[in-house]
Formats: sequence, structure tokens, C-alpha cells
Amino acid sequence: MGLIHLELFATLDLVGQAPGGPDEDPEGFPFGGWQAPLIDEATGAQILAAYEGTDALLLGRRTYDIFAAYWPHQKDGEIAELFNRVPKYVASRGTPELPWAGSTRLGPDLAGAVRGLRERHENVKVVGSLDLVQTLLRDKLFDRLDLWVHPIVLGVGKKVFDGGAVPTNLALLEPPSAGPTGTVYLRYGLADGTPRTGDMGAPDRGLGHDGPR
Repeated sequence: MGLIHLELFATLDLVGQAPGGPDEDPEGFPFGGWQAPLIDEATGAQILAAYEGTDALLLGRRTYDIFAAYWPHQKDGEIAELFNRVPKYVASRGTPELPWAGSTRLGPDLAGAVRGLRERHENVKVVGSLDLVQTLLRDKLFDRLDLWVHPIVLGVGKKVFDGGAVPTNLALLEPPSAGPTGTVYLRYGLADGTPRTGDMGAPDRGLGHDGPR
């Protein structure tokens, strides 16, 4: 059974809108391209490593249109080669034209489509696509979450957990790592159950008591 990976870039206040450029998603958002000044060699290497083994992309309609206008014209680089080679699956309520070679529109049953992708592919990457991500988060239709948190606060913009958040447990799969510009990379896996609650003053919490008596 294959895995669905969410690949997301966010600010400290978890804004994920238009990290790559000012024309990605400009409506009401003055900070398009906020990620570019913060990219360094360490972050670039992490991103390349995260895409190793990818054999399909799952994209929302807006992200697909942005990618389809750019990546087919890029011939050099590992990401360009990968994106142009692997199948692209597009979640859309309409019937858009899909000019990028290897593109397929998914049907209205997203859960069923995700099951089908898991049967056909080992590592499916969801890149950007914040509207689609909300559905995947809400219905827990993902297995991994790669999150790059950048050291800026914008105070405006679409957020990574923007309407799709439901009580969910995640497990940290590897130690966090930080690049020289302060970007922190976090890799989580979907875990069983939902978050529990407790009392920080309870004896086993280490707070509010003097230890064994």
C-alpha cells in the first residue's frame, strides 16, 4: 500500500499561501514569494531528499495550473525532471483542460481516488494545494506530513491548517533540523487515535509536587 505525503512550506504563523512567487495566489495577499529569500543549500537539499522515490503527484486545481504553466518548460534540474516524468492527478470539481503530459483528473469521490492512488503508487506527493490539503487533513487521507517552518510572521494569508484541522495525533519520524537561515524541517507520520487531555499538576507530570514522599 502506497503513502500519501503532504509537502508544505509555512511561516511561523503557519501561512502557506504563495511561497514561490508573487503570481501564485495574489488575491488579497501582498507577500507572494516570501520563501525565496529564505532558501539556503541545507533547505534545498532537504527538499530534494524529501522527493526521493516520488512516483506520482496529487495536486489541487490552482496548484496544477501554476505548475503546468511552468514546469513543462523547465528541462534542467532534478525537480523539473521528476515533475515532468511522473503521473499528475488533479482534484477538481470542474472539468478543466489538463495540458501537462501525464495528467489525469480525479472523480468526485476523493477518498476512493486516494485509495486507488495508494494501490497504484508507492509515494504520492501533495505539493502546496492548500484547499485540497484541508480535505485530506479533515478526512485523514494522508500518511506523512513534511513541514518547513520559516522564521517570519506575516499575519495574513491562507494557513496550512485553515478549516481542515480535526483532532489528530502525529508522530515525529526523525529529529527536526534547522538550516542557517532558521528554517526548521519537521517530518511527521499520521498516528492512531486522537489527542488526550490531562492535568499538568498530576504526580506523573513532574509539576506541582515535591516528588515521592
